[in-house]
Amino acid sequence: MNAINTIHESDFLVLGSGIAGLSFALKTALHFKDAKITIVTKDTKSESNTKYAQGGIATVYDKTVDDFEQHIQDTLKAGDGLCDEKAVRMVVKDAPARLEELINWGTVFDKNGNGDYDLGREGGHSQDRILHYKDVTGAEIERALIAQVEAAPNIEFLPHHFAIDLITEHQVKRRRTKRKGKICCFGAYVLDEKKEVVKTFVAKITMLATGGSGQVYSATTNPVVATGDGLGMAYRAKAEISDVEFIQFHPTALFNPGEYPAFLISEAVRGEGAILRDFHGKRFMHNYDVREELASRDIVARAIDNEMKKSGKPNVFLDCTQMDYEAFLKHFPNINEKCLSLGIDIRKDYIPVCPAQHYLCGGVYVNRKAKTSIKNLYACGEVTCSGLHGANRLASNSLLEGLVYSHSALKNIIKRYPKIVMPSEVPVWNDSGVVKNMEKVLITHDKQEVKTIMSNYVGIVRSNERLLRAENRLKVLYEDNKRLYDHSELSVDLCELRNLITTAYLITQFSKVRKENRGGFYSADLVEKELI
Repeated sequence: MNAINTIHESDFLVLGSGIAGLSFALKTALHFKDAKITIVTKDTKSESNTKYAQGGIATVYDKTVDDFEQHIQDTLKAGDGLCDEKAVRMVVKDAPARLEELINWGTVFDKNGNGDYDLGREGGHSQDRILHYKDVTGAEIERALIAQVEAAPNIEFLPHHFAIDLITEHQVKRRRTKRKGKICCFGAYVLDEKKEVVKTFVAKITMLATGGSGQVYSATTNPVVATGDGLGMAYRAKAEISDVEFIQFHPTALFNPGEYPAFLISEAVRGEGAILRDFHGKRFMHNYDVREELASRDIVARAIDNEMKKSGKPNVFLDCTQMDYEAFLKHFPNINEKCLSLGIDIRKDYIPVCPAQHYLCGGVYVNRKAKTSIKNLYACGEVTCSGLHGANRLASNSLLEGLVYSHSALKNIIKRYPKIVMPSEVPVWNDSGVVKNMEKVLITHDKQEVKTIMSNYVGIVRSNERLLRAENRLKVLYEDNKRLYDHSELSVDLCELRNLITTAYLITQFSKVRKENRGGFYSADLVEKELI
């Protein structure tokens, strides 16, 4: 594989094609009409975590019963004391304007018989405030945004392009950079998967919107593209990383052995009245939280995990039998179809469910302007730690976060853009001395080992001993992969493995130093300390 010895120049380089990346690209293209915006995404244009978001997007819409303060307090409570309150207030108050923008771009949300938006409720919310499109809200948002982006003449959209590494002084000036030093981003090296060449993309502004990291776990609702690529790139570039120990496990993934990723049974189903039952058919959530089925996700996931450990069974059940079937069909057609395909009739059968990794609450640290610690590198969406989610994300706040922070980034860039100076020369990718890697089985095996390590040792409930075991095994994987990476021809699988190991190691290291149980982090050893 050879690098293309030309520089691909853009004013803006966007890495990722979910709601954060697409909305930023679109808003930037509309404001800077003479600028060139390039979007690179590792798979097809629409493949992202956004596409699979079922529940919806939260905003204060019905002000006769709801208000900003209620949404703010719900978010702070779900975040278990670790949210940045200023960030929360910014997102909640900016939400209506950003939703209006999304609707103007062609996104359709369900309406009720009165012609008003049909607002749903999910765990942790005190009011009905979730706008949705059936149970495929993310796919509808993705559809509308892609249509707008494709119509913009100054946006170049490059699917099947995998971002390998960010370009900083480390490459340009060939000097070591320090994690807390002054670092500037000049673009990224990108693998053109179809041509099998590495391209050098230079840009004044780089937006990191690469999404989540669910593939580090064996059971996840995330698509196969969610391999922690942005987190890995940012860490290697010496960006500040924060709060990655806070992993949100969705309580109700469909228990269907052999299916991967796990099919999500939306939290909105519980919001509409579904009941959790143990393996013997008994309700149990009242033993854990007064909000019962509508408690925040961390509490419900731990409750289910505890019930499964008590019974020794691999799942619990979600009971929808008492719900209005016609209303269920209207709101959750895909969930109903999926259940029927497995012989589950929700009118009389319980749905088997279990927790699965769903969302990374931490990530690349950004301020309220979406700026990372690296100059000219911005970040939005699940790849970030913005302060909105704290220790545990409130349901349906994530799509909103992507919209608000992409808007905030643009506002900051408008002021800075004219002053940005690029280096006179950026080196192209150098892959001299590598050999073609024929042993794909090594990559496949190591990917599976990362998932096994994280699921066994860094899951819903952790301990010092489990974290130590994870750390030791990941160190061995890191050394093996580094040797393979340094001497092998690049492939997407090899780069993904590199990022998965990095992400897994970061989660483990951050977990080791956490001194109290909060939200999505829970250590059995810390519980014992509290009891002494």
